[in-house]
Amino acid sequence: MGLENEIVQSKFRNEYQKAIINIIYTYHWVTDRVKAVLLSEDITLQQFNILRILRGSDPTPLSTHKIRERMLDKMSDTSRIVDRLIIKGWVEKKMCSTDKRLVDVFITKEGKKILERIDKKSEAMNA
Repeated sequence: MGLENEIVQSKFRNEYQKAIINIIYTYHWVTDRVKAVLLSEDITLQQFNILRILRGSDPTPLSTHKIRERMLDKMSDTSRIVDRLIIKGWVEKKMCSTDKRLVDVFITKEGKKILERIDKKSEAMNA
């Protein structure tokens, strides 16, 4: 299976163009597979990204600003996504004790459990 066969294109302007198209194609190929795993757990790619970030910082909470800095998709509305994760019981937020303008976001035990299930499904996908 080559890129040329997958996108039914045999000619490229140069190797650079071919490489860029290959990266874009691969990004979508991987994203489609990840989304399929996430769909089975009723979680979006952006929600997964935030949970992953919070798990990585645990037990230290992060502000929504710090989460946004670490997100893969910088255009995401972090505050809105965090609010949806709160409704699902996967994160909690509290006023920052050192700066009242900020809100600290923590991953909950339930948030960690959902990531563990996704990790297991992802490992099975890699096998």
